Amino acid sequence: MPMTDPNRIFQQMQSSRIVSMWRALQPLQSVVSFMNTGAHPDDETSSMLAALGYRDGLTLSYACANRGEGGQNDIGTEATYDLGVVRTAEMERAADVLNLRLYWLSEHPDDSIFDFGFSKSGVETLEKWGHPRTLKRFVEIVRTEKPDIICPTFLDIPGQHGHHRAMTQAAHEVVIAAADPEFPDVTLPTWQVKKLYLPAWSGAGDAYDDDVPPPSATLTVNADGNDPVTGWSWAQIGQQSRAYHKTQGMGRWVPYGTPNQWPLHLAWTFVDGPDETLASGLPANLQELIAFAGAEEIALELEQAHAACVAAIDAFPNFHAVLQSATAALKAIRIAYQHCPEVAKPEVLHRLLLKEEQLSHVIRISADVELKAVLESDQLRPGDTVRIDYQTKGQGNFDTVIKAEAILAEGWTSDDNVMSVSQHAHVSDPYPAQYIPGNATAPAVRLLVTHEGITSQTNMPFETPPLVWPEKSAELSPDTFVLNTVSAGRSVAVAVGKPYPANASTELDLPDGWAASHTDNGFLVVAPDDVQPGLYKIPLLIDGEQASTIHDFEYDHLPPRIRAVPAQLSIRVVEAVLPDVRVGYIGGGNDRAGHWLRAMGCLVTDITDSDLTNSGLAKLDTLVVGIFAMRTRPALQSAMPHIHRWVENGGHLVTLYHRPWDAWDPDKIPPRKLEIGKPSLRWRVTDENANVLHLLPDHPLLNVPNKISAQDWENWHKERGLYFAKSWSPEYKPLLSMADPDEEPLLGSLLSARIGYGRHTHTSLILHHQMEKLTAGAFRIFANLIAKT
Repeated sequence: MPMTDPNRIFQQMQSSRIVSMWRALQPLQSVVSFMNTGAHPDDETSSMLAALGYRDGLTLSYACANRGEGGQNDIGTEATYDLGVVRTAEMERAADVLNLRLYWLSEHPDDSIFDFGFSKSGVETLEKWGHPRTLKRFVEIVRTEKPDIICPTFLDIPGQHGHHRAMTQAAHEVVIAAADPEFPDVTLPTWQVKKLYLPAWSGAGDAYDDDVPPPSATLTVNADGNDPVTGWSWAQIGQQSRAYHKTQGMGRWVPYGTPNQWPLHLAWTFVDGPDETLASGLPANLQELIAFAGAEEIALELEQAHAACVAAIDAFPNFHAVLQSATAALKAIRIAYQHCPEVAKPEVLHRLLLKEEQLSHVIRISADVELKAVLESDQLRPGDTVRIDYQTKGQGNFDTVIKAEAILAEGWTSDDNVMSVSQHAHVSDPYPAQYIPGNATAPAVRLLVTHEGITSQTNMPFETPPLVWPEKSAELSPDTFVLNTVSAGRSVAVAVGKPYPANASTELDLPDGWAASHTDNGFLVVAPDDVQPGLYKIPLLIDGEQASTIHDFEYDHLPPRIRAVPAQLSIRVVEAVLPDVRVGYIGGGNDRAGHWLRAMGCLVTDITDSDLTNSGLAKLDTLVVGIFAMRTRPALQSAMPHIHRWVENGGHLVTLYHRPWDAWDPDKIPPRKLEIGKPSLRWRVTDENANVLHLLPDHPLLNVPNKISAQDWENWHKERGLYFAKSWSPEYKPLLSMADPDEEPLLGSLLSARIGYGRHTHTSLILHHQMEKLTAGAFRIFANLIAKT
């Protein structure tokens, strides 16, 4: 939807011309480029990068392996690919704050470079990602961006996340491979990274416990101090970026004066001289580039451009003087580019293109030029036309001339401010391979600013970037379902919402023996009486062709995104005997365990805060507490004494996994002491196929009402469990043992204790995730966990 007026006002409040001008000027200081590398969105060293970019003027980039699909979601229920879409958008917004050029090794949802879940091994990670594929994509990124310096965030040492270890190993390899003209299947010109630094700090903490100490520091980036214009510390600016990683619960307040030191270890260097600063041995600015690159033929132009850049910085906050100097610098840059000698081109041309891009931003801001390009609709289909309303400010300021024009995607056309979408337009990409702040990609708008005969250009996004929807689409609700053969029903009512085209015919491509009849809003799908357990996928056809379903994502901190997937109903048929119990479910907003219990046929009540009383609890046999609910539902913490008494009197409390920082007080939250282990790397089993040993095979939770067997542990997704219990009171009995390869077994995945006349069961198995993935055994295991035994 088009941006609302309140949102426009709020957005304007976040953007100060004086701050934008100051930040745009800083990159004019330097021609040094610094690439941070990591495995996931939020692995970037934000507080160090803020100082390197906005204080020292380095050109910053971040090479990120995957989209964080295997992570957790603190703000919603999106998981896997959908979570990857949200975290991609969050990373882009975080990059905007730091002016951080963003590249992804993972290029699409089906890429082998995928966040498959927690790993403890870099070797395992590269096997799953595909080592050749990973290195090839990394080489492409390095040869495109041409960083002088690469610095991973983490070390490749035991006790660290396997994805982090893989990216640090790859960073070593890419320094050699990107410079190798014989490296296969990449045609981009070679590039020699000049330095590789490693972090000289430990990555240990709540999640990891690096087994060996970090290498010694060869230099330290001192990121103490404050930005002279905003007054914010560099660490605070870094946290302003990290606050966009809301799905990961990032962003913390850093008090003024908090030390912000970043020790680095120089692992490799290809330049001479002592390494006293990051720029040692590198051309610090345009003037030093002359000798470094052998560019004496354009020495005059580079010196003029350097002097004009310095003058622009010194002129701040005199906007007219900044404009004059920036224009002079751009003129000199373009002459230097045209006359650059062949021998200097590999080191010079890309730096000049970056300076042109940076100067264009300075010119636009100093001339007080603004553009809003508003579309009458931002949800488009192939063949649609849409009018563009160009709202500009600054025409004639300081004798400038401005012009706006559409940047069209392939096959699109534009005429008289009307843009036409190609009949063969691709659906909007939820996993763009790169993102360059301030340089939007098509469809977008090109803003041309001419001053003293020099025209600069900036590629800007539409106010709300358009999303291209598929030609045929509809929403199925539900689109996943569990059909329990033990229950009497064999049917599921499926609503078909928002069909497009609206008057098209819809039908389901049914398996043999299944039937479907049209209802007022969709279909009634009926399985045969003798339907066998298994996974059934039933495509939706519109006018005889496969339809798409749109997963759309709208959060206040992000622009809208969509992901198109085949429209189909996925039904998992299981045989799960259900206990005769009244179940209450307390959700934390991060799982749908209650939904799946109801879908199986259980009697489930969603528990509100006002229900957490002695009388409210008395209506229940079993109370299920969802993941993170102790943190997200403060009333639940206060009600724990009531719940403890209810357990003592015969209730069955089931708690799904919590992290130690999710308000889980091991002495107060569970009825008896139960401590969650950290660092979490040591208290999880990441191998989804790990052998599961039943320690108490006759225990009721493994036998009533369903006998849990090896078959129930098959075809799990991502991992077995995480945040296992570390220690517990003797009342708790561990029911399962499991381990990752070459590790000692862990016993804290499923614990149960008789407490008075009742029971408390705590599980760190990711049952909620398995049910979302329609893993058959998870439904049968959960049916047993809620039984009153």
